[in-house]
Amino acid sequence: MSIELSKLISPNALPQHIAIIMDGNRRWAKNRFLPASLGHAAGAKQVREVVKTCAEMGVPYLSLFAFSTENWKRPEDEVSSLMGLFMSYLQKEVDSMNGNGVRLKVVGDTSRFAPVLQDLIAKAERETASNTKITLTICANYGGRWDMVQAVKAWQKAHPEQSLQSLTEEALSHYLSTHDAPEVDLLIRTGGESRVSNFLLWQAAYAELFFTDDLWPDFSKQRLQEAVEWFSGRDRRFGSSAPL
Repeated sequence: MSIELSKLISPNALPQHIAIIMDGNRRWAKNRFLPASLGHAAGAKQVREVVKTCAEMGVPYLSLFAFSTENWKRPEDEVSSLMGLFMSYLQKEVDSMNGNGVRLKVVGDTSRFAPVLQDLIAKAERETASNTKITLTICANYGGRWDMVQAVKAWQKAHPEQSLQSLTEEALSHYLSTHDAPEVDLLIRTGGESRVSNFLLWQAAYAELFFTDDLWPDFSKQRLQEAVEWFSGRDRRFGSSAPL
């Protein structure tokens, strides 16, 4: 499906929120006898193309799983390389984001990051806050279970006089880290694995799941368009019975 063809799809059939688990950077590097850091660098380059393609297709929200709460268990040098790559991305991409109408948000427990990285995140979010074409959410030091626990704590802090018995799904959703975005319509995972890995568990409750063997640095614009075209043909019933 080309970008032009995507315009023929009804806006109601396009996903309003795509989430992607970007898996396969290390295997991509290993296949080329390269260090993992170069695989992550190749994956970072792919982010710009995917954001641009989503914006051109009219998808207003894109969330990317950049660093999970479990990724701290990786070798120290790899984690350090990822943090450096994240800082470089924030420093280099803001002008491009502003030029393409991209609003950046970073969600997750950022308190564990170095102060300089926290400052860069805040600066990038502030400088892109008025952009409206697409919202890019980078999930960093993020976990779906963490998100739900922090949401409960935030709700209780805001309502100290109320019992947890009065907490509803609708009320809790306002305290999730992605509270200002619609729920995930299409969840894509690259790298040949078929699991959600603690990513946006609440938000992706009714997402359509698209798995591909493509390693993230090889995830092409054409594959993304294929996923969107596949999504547009899905019969989404959200738990209701199938039509007779």
